[in-house]
Amino acid sequence: MKRVFRERGEEGGQALQHALGALEALAGPTLLLDERGRVSAVGPEARGLLPREVGAGQRLHEIFVGAADELHALLRSQREGMLSLRSRGEREALRPFRVRATPRTAEGRALGWTVHLSSCAATEDRREERFHGMWTQDPRMRRLFRIVEKAAKTQATVLLRGESGTGKERVACALHALSPRAHGPFRAINCAALAPTLLESELFGHVRGAFTGAVRDSPGHFRLAQGGTLFLDEVAEMPPELQAKMLRVLETHTIIPVGGREPVSVDVRIISATHRALRREVEQGRFRADLMYRLRVVPIFLPALRERPGDILPLAEQFLAEFNAQGGRQVKRIAPRARRQMEEYPWPGNVRELRNAMEYAHVMGERETLTEADLPPEFNEQARPVRLPLSPASVTTPASEVEAHSCSSRASRAPPREVAPGETIEVSLDEIRRALALARGRRAHAAELLGISRVTLWRRLKEAEEDGTA
Repeated sequence: MKRVFRERGEEGGQALQHALGALEALAGPTLLLDERGRVSAVGPEARGLLPREVGAGQRLHEIFVGAADELHALLRSQREGMLSLRSRGEREALRPFRVRATPRTAEGRALGWTVHLSSCAATEDRREERFHGMWTQDPRMRRLFRIVEKAAKTQATVLLRGESGTGKERVACALHALSPRAHGPFRAINCAALAPTLLESELFGHVRGAFTGAVRDSPGHFRLAQGGTLFLDEVAEMPPELQAKMLRVLETHTIIPVGGREPVSVDVRIISATHRALRREVEQGRFRADLMYRLRVVPIFLPALRERPGDILPLAEQFLAEFNAQGGRQVKRIAPRARRQMEEYPWPGNVRELRNAMEYAHVMGERETLTEADLPPEFNEQARPVRLPLSPASVTTPASEVEAHSCSSRASRAPPREVAPGETIEVSLDEIRRALALARGRRAHAAELLGISRVTLWRRLKEAEEDGTA
């Protein structure tokens, strides 16, 4: 190629430089545009990101949807810029991109632009994280993953605390998979699912004839987990008499099967989990303090999904993509009203409930867009007015006076104020009743009137329900 251009003299030399520059520019996922903004060349890596029909002569706004004006302004400005776009075409409807356009010139003459493309799935990896089947954009969850990595390398016991559905067993599996015991077995048992006598037998095993129905020896979970990890879920539900035996196991590394006499040595790492505040259980005499200290050498708290709201919609889209891959209905987007409803929902079942809700919506819906009508029934119930017994004052006071009385010290649209864990909630139940009356039972509006977040309002209502004061 160089010989051909040399034969054409100086003009050919300049053309050679331009051609070599263009080839160099096409390295990576790039497009070349001419001075009119039309595609002149498509790099091989870019073809893997774009619809197949993209070719020479097309304009950039014909390839990407949703920001034609911004694209033109970017090209006219003769500077670098960054835009998030969606490529045209059904398969790419949910694939955002980042676009950076760099002017190409030669001897002061504009040749066009080099457009660098990258899928957000790649660029956002700096801010999101996938960790042993878990995904997050939340800084607290990222810190949790780092703690898991450190704790996994040791033999220390780990206590996981979090609400149901927050992923405690997934974290336990990650602790095992990252540990030196990864080659050994991982056994899990739910301490709340079994009667006390049966739980002891399941943990420590039993000998033949130990009780009615014990027709043969049973090794129990401790021996089945030999050389590996035993996960004790809902450990706070363990009965007191079994807590004492568990403490002995942790101290001596031996067990005595039910009906047996001789201790059996075990080499097992213990990871436990609970949705309860174990220290409070100790204070109320329901759990042994010495066992708590043995179990929680490394305590790890898993935040509820409503406390990491930035993860709700991205997780929902990931679950939908998973169900799309199984065939059948293809959900390509979530309607704005459904998105708002999902963001406002408190998710008491956390990530597990979110996944189930997306599976329900995937099954029940019929179109490519998921709407609020596709969501499970509890979402519609959540959107209905909340009916709490009102105090006599709120029943007899006109709405205008209710607003003056309950919101006089707050702006009617005060910015939400989140309540930190352990902080006293200053909003009284009576104020909440009045705000709900004024808002006609709409929680989001009531939270705005009170100057608190929807999550704080939901917590306060839940506390009132548990206390029987609602």
